[in-house]
Amino acid sequence: MHELSIAESILDAVREELTKHPGARPVRIGLRIGELAAVDVDSLTFCFEAVLAETEWEGLQLDIRVCPQRGVCSDCGNEFAVVEYNTQCPACASTNTTVSGGDELDFDYLEVETNGTPAVEVKSAE
Repeated sequence: MHELSIAESILDAVREELTKHPGARPVRIGLRIGELAAVDVDSLTFCFEAVLAETEWEGLQLDIRVCPQRGVCSDCGNEFAVVEYNTQCPACASTNTTVSGGDELDFDYLEVETNGTPAVEVKSAE
């Protein structure tokens, strides 16, 4: 179950980011997870909650945005959503396509508060 190690890595990233915001408390974390990333969202959510149980961060919210698989056609340049693993270009019917998205596993944002007041939302570069 690699979702447990992902959950622990998320918390490591939060700890590192909080060193830049002394006195802040994390409230919400956002992740982007691609359909092709081989991450079970339910398992990750369960592991995340289990790692936080009975800690000072219990109740920290995890928001996950699942990103669809995307392709790009090498012949016409069309970028398109891949549906049911059909990678044929819907614009020109070419099969000369490559994956352009859907395999991400990225930190999206971290929302923190200071003294109960929302203070900072740190966004990652896309």
